[in-house]
Amino acid sequence: MFFKLSQITTFVAATAMAGMTMSGVQAAPLVRRNTGDATFYTPGLGACGINNTPADMIAAVSASVFDTFPGAGPNPNTNPICGRRINVSFGGKTIQVAVTDRCPGCAGQDLDLSPAAFNQLADPSVGRIHGVQWNFV
Repeated sequence: MFFKLSQITTFVAATAMAGMTMSGVQAAPLVRRNTGDATFYTPGLGACGINNTPADMIAAVSASVFDTFPGAGPNPNTNPICGRRINVSFGGKTIQVAVTDRCPGCAGQDLDLSPAAFNQLADPSVGRIHGVQWNFV
């Protein structure tokens, strides 16, 4: 009896700890602060299946972030990252944008912003800004 109770207790504890570990792994990309470059592009129909305009406050995240987001599958339109809001900070300014696209030309933690979003952080004539920080809201 003691042996079975011990096995059950061990199994329950291990299962509970595995669940906590999985939750921690999935939550990590959502809470950490990311740093990269930001550029801007003329949006249209994005990877999320949403048609955006240059006036929309949106962002495309790098392919590596988009494709490895927890829950991402073969259909990019159903990626859970779609519509997620992120705070983007640069030069003492912070804006909030929605993720609606995937940027195949962006490295790691870089963002491609709509012209409206980029313009709130820097003059578009600079083209690229370095040291942009962002995180999921």
